[in-house]
Amino acid sequence: MQREEKQLEASLDALLSQVADLKNSLGSFIYKLENEYDRLTWPSVLDSFALLSGQLNTLNKVLKHEKTPLFRNQVIIPLVLSPDRDEDLMRQTEGRVPVFSHEVVPDHLRTKPDPEVEEQEKQLTTDAARIGADVAQKQIQSLNKMCSNLLEKISKEERESESGGLRPNKQTFNPTDTNALVAAVAFGKGLSNWRPSGTSGSGQPGQPGTGTILAGASGLQQVQMTGAPSQQQSILSGVQMAQAGQPGKMPSGIKTNIKSASMHPYQR
Repeated sequence: MQREEKQLEASLDALLSQVADLKNSLGSFIYKLENEYDRLTWPSVLDSFALLSGQLNTLNKVLKHEKTPLFRNQVIIPLVLSPDRDEDLMRQTEGRVPVFSHEVVPDHLRTKPDPEVEEQEKQLTTDAARIGADVAQKQIQSLNKMCSNLLEKISKEERESESGGLRPNKQTFNPTDTNALVAAVAFGKGLSNWRPSGTSGSGQPGQPGTGTILAGASGLQQVQMTGAPSQQQSILSGVQMAQAGQPGKMPSGIKTNIKSASMHPYQR
């Protein structure tokens, strides 16, 4: 007898420990749902469900263990019923049951469902027994077909939403080619400085010839001798800007030639 009582106490302690862990997990999850719903993510919800599922499985293993006695064979009899407030009961139940009276005992010590629930369960059992095997099989097939169609529609919607979300993110250009094109247009990077021999004269490719410089100098002299000083300054600035915008030419040499050409031959 003492051995059975010790085994019952050990099983009750293990069961209470598992129930306490499950209660704490439920309380934490409910707190997140009520107070942290704006920061709650779906992976964290799945983690909470996985934790609760694992604790329920552990609780079932404890109940099905071979050393756990059958609690259904144990009878609980209330020895004292009082309408007065019981502080020890309040502490043990964490404030949920303040009194142990005739009103709460049928609810807390009930081993069967409520009479209304029992009547509904009996009615459902009777209706199910009236249905024949063929009719039940047809209803099962119809329900499976409806579920399959619903799952197919849900899967189709998910695929369309995923494809629609990935479509704007698809890259339609090559960043390397774009950067090379921008560098070529803005800075002339990668462009060839080679020019035909007829335009550059006897000089090296990409550099102005001597004939071109002399022709430009004589033209500048004639303009300065016949034009006004303001016109000379505007012409010089226009020539400098045009020559600076052309790739492959050296602005420093051109400025020297322009300066020498701008000197009046009769000012010495």
